[in-house]
Amino acid sequence: MPATSNTGAGFVVLIPARLASTRLPDKPLADLAGLPMVVRVAQRASRSGAARVVVAADHERIVSACVAHGVEALLTRQDHASGSDRLAEACDKLGLADDAIVVNVQGDEPLIEPGLIDAVAQTLAQRPDAAMSTAVHAIDSLADYLNPNVVKAVLDASGMALYFSRAPIPWWRDGYVNGAFSALPSPAPWRHIGIYGYRAGFVKRFPSLPPAPIETGEALEQLRAMWHGHRIAVHISDHAPGPGIDTPEDLARVRRLLAA
Repeated sequence: MPATSNTGAGFVVLIPARLASTRLPDKPLADLAGLPMVVRVAQRASRSGAARVVVAADHERIVSACVAHGVEALLTRQDHASGSDRLAEACDKLGLADDAIVVNVQGDEPLIEPGLIDAVAQTLAQRPDAAMSTAVHAIDSLADYLNPNVVKAVLDASGMALYFSRAPIPWWRDGYVNGAFSALPSPAPWRHIGIYGYRAGFVKRFPSLPPAPIETGEALEQLRAMWHGHRIAVHISDHAPGPGIDTPEDLARVRRLLAA
């Protein structure tokens, strides 16, 4: 079935993996219950409906670890400025057709739900007017709403993204009293989940788009696509994703979850 079908079948999962990490050295190779983290991510992704799961690595050590565990991997340049640039190179090397759907799964999400990957692919397949797809879930705590490390999203009536921000959006005017919020807005705001679907042709073009002022200010790469007029379709998930891994504390937490 073609990648552009309305089911999203035949899509490819790409997992960018970079060895260097300031907060957690050699992060993709961190041991999680006997397997390198990036291998665990690939194994979770392989439970989705993807026709192919490929790790796009910047170091031979990552490629070797993947191959040793039966995971397809390819070596990409070490000097890419972002994961999107690495994805573009991977799409070229794999010879993906421009209309092929690619889902970018982060290499530090070992507990990602396979169903979420399928949903992001299907969302893009069903929206030919969108260049990208992603996912959100309802925020259930005031602390998350106010946390700049929690990215918020605002959607339109058709499920397209209007904006993403680290600020608490939409701003609840009547709930802001004496310089503070006492509760969450109603309805609940949306928290962005860092997973993306693309058509391969757009992935290849994306690095050539000039960075946008809003992207630079918010430090959110998806805003570049929106600033240049490309639309992002959004899947609404019923629940939050499993925890990602950025720090040694995150790693310890996920190790405990896997042990349990």
